[in-house]
Amino acid sequence: MIHIRRATPADARAMAELLNAIIAQGGTTALTDPITGADLSDKMAGHGVHGVWHLAEDDDGTLLGFQWIGPYPDLPPEACDIATFVRVGETGLGIGSRLFAATAAAARDLGYEWINANIRADNSGGLAYYQSRGFETWGRREGVALADGTIVDKILKRYDL
Repeated sequence: MIHIRRATPADARAMAELLNAIIAQGGTTALTDPITGADLSDKMAGHGVHGVWHLAEDDDGTLLGFQWIGPYPDLPPEACDIATFVRVGETGLGIGSRLFAATAAAARDLGYEWINANIRADNSGGLAYYQSRGFETWGRREGVALADGTIVDKILKRYDL
């Protein structure tokens, strides 16, 4: 069974391990360099009261995925950005759906009017995930350079709360 709860800085190490496996696999996240638990803990603190982090666990407490929303400099104050990460090999099992239900409710509670997803154009799984949640394409960024020099296009999708 999948359990959703708010993530805390104490979860940051496990979340970093999950995310680093996704980064190592390549092709789905704009992140290219491994991160640490301290990096994620700092990001959580940086979001402050304007961000929310949820995680999904199984009955044994194994981390299955996590999702966050928070402010983003390129967005107006009524919008937040979202990021979703599911353990390699565990996609398509409803983890992302359960996370998004909790995240969308939290975004409404924080007073956001819409959620932005900034997705690599070559990330077919990510595009399908956000489309299936009801996100609609509202923009495109071409020729975005990632930290390792890879150039990708980004699709911007919007979910109106």
